[in-house]
Amino acid sequence: MSTDKPLPFVYQFAAGAVAGVSEILVMYPLDVVKTRIQIQGKPVPGQDHYNSMIDCFKKIVKNEGASRLYRGITAPILMEAPKRAVKFAANDEWGKVYRNLFGVEKMTQSLSILTGATAGATESFVVVPFELVKIRLQDKAQAAKYNGMIDCVTKIIRQEGPLTLYQGLESTMWRHILWNAGYFGCIFQVRALLPENPTKDKSIQMRNDLVAGAIGGTFGTVLNTPMDVVKSRIQNSPKVAGGVPKYGWAWPALGMVAREEGFGALYKGFLPKVLRLGPGGGILLVVFTGVMDFFRKMRNEA
Repeated sequence: MSTDKPLPFVYQFAAGAVAGVSEILVMYPLDVVKTRIQIQGKPVPGQDHYNSMIDCFKKIVKNEGASRLYRGITAPILMEAPKRAVKFAANDEWGKVYRNLFGVEKMTQSLSILTGATAGATESFVVVPFELVKIRLQDKAQAAKYNGMIDCVTKIIRQEGPLTLYQGLESTMWRHILWNAGYFGCIFQVRALLPENPTKDKSIQMRNDLVAGAIGGTFGTVLNTPMDVVKSRIQNSPKVAGGVPKYGWAWPALGMVAREEGFGALYKGFLPKVLRLGPGGGILLVVFTGVMDFFRKMRNEA
């Protein structure tokens, strides 16, 4: 993520954790709205149907209360620290592996994409259980079953089996591979196009990080939203003994959603998602870079 010498893993982990929690505290309501829109199918008489992001916000606040926009936030907060920490740390570590493997001294555009994709696959193993619990708590129909995160985890394990916590692993891997490849690859290219900052002026660095992170987050969102839609539906399908879930593997699920609801359904929730992950990507990069600079000063490496 930086042109400076990489710090040891523990510092990357801590910086990623601070960046991730900062981003989710600001952006979480958009994630709730995104999930609600993604998991709804065709309109059903007598049930709330969200026609847009604004309509979803209004109906949640009016019918359920504003606090519902933060329902299930405990799981994402617990997830975001290891998730973002693994994202940035794995990106730096895989970058070293690939540079050594290919005998390249500096990162290139293609290596940034490969490194980001591999870091995304690594990250997915950490986030799947947290994502599943978050989605179950965010869904209005399912939320009544659970009194909170611990109750949700307990009931899922007892009623559906412990392996259910990894339901949707494949689709999650595709989601993170696509987002990370787009995010880190795009950041590399955008940084190369932005004016240089030889004096390391902090205001210029922050501006460049915000621009690069926001563009990278937006591009990654365009790439991975279809996988995010099917992941949400796969994880929101409780296992029933003897039953066959409607959504199974990711790619067949993509085809099913497109056939039944049209291609546009694969981009349900895109607006709140891109509003979160575009600016959110900028917040992530700014906070991560700032915390890493703080650690370098602390270690007298600045």
